[in-house]
Amino acid sequence: MKLRHELKHSITFSDAFLLKSRLSAIAKQDAFSVDGKYEIRSLYFDTPSDRALREKIDGVNIREKFRLRLYNGNTDLIKLEKKMKINGLCKKESLSISKEIAEALSKGIVGEIESDTPPLLVELYTKMSSQRLLPKTIVDYTREAYVYPAGNVRVTIDSNIRTGLNCTDFLNPDCITIPAGDLGIILEVKWDEFIPRIILDAVAVPNRFASAFSKYAVCRRFG
Repeated sequence: MKLRHELKHSITFSDAFLLKSRLSAIAKQDAFSVDGKYEIRSLYFDTPSDRALREKIDGVNIREKFRLRLYNGNTDLIKLEKKMKINGLCKKESLSISKEIAEALSKGIVGEIESDTPPLLVELYTKMSSQRLLPKTIVDYTREAYVYPAGNVRVTIDSNIRTGLNCTDFLNPDCITIPAGDLGIILEVKWDEFIPRIILDAVAVPNRFASAFSKYAVCRRFG
């Protein structure tokens, strides 16, 4: 998996409207989209001392976090993901897991490691045992995503960011979530070796600056 560049910006609703108009003319919508949008639910893991959270806040150059991810409430497609930050660049490993494994993980249950257990799941099980990684909180949001082939560019616009507080009942659609403060909308731009000028022009918004925003860190303020 290649290391990728990533920029994040906090934008307004009017900014988002303008960007969606520009992007829809030059890029394709993400395959997960339903009527241009899709819902994401993530369950993040951390240690009892909140190592992932503290390393994010402190800006540690090499850090990682694990999460489960669900799209549009579809339990037929659940992802275990490990996201890494390495000297400002990003890397993500992903694995499709069963509903049963996801449910056990959401309860902090470490499964048995078999000969055919995928490496990413082995790593999570191992760190749940050795580092006491545990599910911490649910993060929900609405995403609009665009892809552009040159540079393997992905532009996402995230809104309605909500936190499950201390709830980790990942597969329960009735799990209560609340707005994670007055966050507005988050624009994220990811690419490989280069970003085309046409994309730079499309996402340019006056008086908006890149930030180190983290949905997990923001949502943990409430839990």
